[in-house]
Amino acid sequence: MDYISTIEVALKLKRWPKDTIAAGRRHTVGLKSDGTVTAVGDNKHGQCDVSGWSHMVAVAAGNVHMATNTGNAHTIGLRSDSTVAALGWNKHDQCDVNDWRDIIAVAAGWRRTIGLKSDGTAVAVGRNHEGECNVSGWQDIVAVTAGDWHTIGLKLDGTVTALGNNRYGQCDVSGWCGIVAAAAGYLHTIGLKSDGMVTAVGLNKQDQCDVSGWRGIVAIAAGSNHTIGLKSNGTVVAVGWNEHGQCNVSDWRDIVAIAAGCAHTVGLKSDGTVVAVGDNEHGQCDVSGWCGIQLPGNYFQY
Repeated sequence: MDYISTIEVALKLKRWPKDTIAAGRRHTVGLKSDGTVTAVGDNKHGQCDVSGWSHMVAVAAGNVHMATNTGNAHTIGLRSDSTVAALGWNKHDQCDVNDWRDIIAVAAGWRRTIGLKSDGTAVAVGRNHEGECNVSGWQDIVAVTAGDWHTIGLKLDGTVTALGNNRYGQCDVSGWCGIVAAAAGYLHTIGLKSDGMVTAVGLNKQDQCDVSGWRGIVAIAAGSNHTIGLKSNGTVVAVGWNEHGQCNVSDWRDIVAIAAGCAHTVGLKSDGTVVAVGDNEHGQCDVSGWCGIQLPGNYFQY
């Protein structure tokens, strides 16, 4: 098997199912099974104007930490032809993705966008004040995730690379191995291990890194200051900042995918409906009427 096909198989088989729900600072995005997209929440910069999108296979939503009291955010969509669409706040050119080709996964951080190519390399646009977009030298990458000021890449061999702001050690992932998924929050990074355990580095002021006791986890998500884990039985666990109830997920059942925004949490159920808890000031949790959201393929194949 040649190198490119190895990368493609790794992504398709499991390692990183394409995200069909995404949560930003004040908005939530859902990919429907027909390839169209729906969104709710703050639309100050048009980040929810996705009604014209079609042929999408994944979505991502730019986040903004709670300390930045703005609705500045953007939304990214990956098309079936491996091109990328973007809308919303573009002050730092984070939406300038029209010329991207051969993209197989996308991630949206604060003021930037990351794209993973089928050859295992990555591209990035947007704010780069601390090197968070310096991904041009990355190789063998099978998944990307973006925090506010740092960017994480999961490699084919289960190791992890990081760049950008490291004030609280959120980029100290060089010793990680056996990782099958990663998530980046405001100032912390989470890694899912192949044995269903979870590891974390970075700021832990709100206990968002207290995941050492978790077991049987099959997916992870990181909000600004909280961390979410999906268990193999369809239940969900959470740690971290809970001022808005964003960690009140203990009663969730039949969940197959999760997403975490700044202060809200979203869960996709096996029937294609969606649940949400947390900050709803801008209607970002108003997803009770959603149905037909695309289920992530092979979401339990780790």
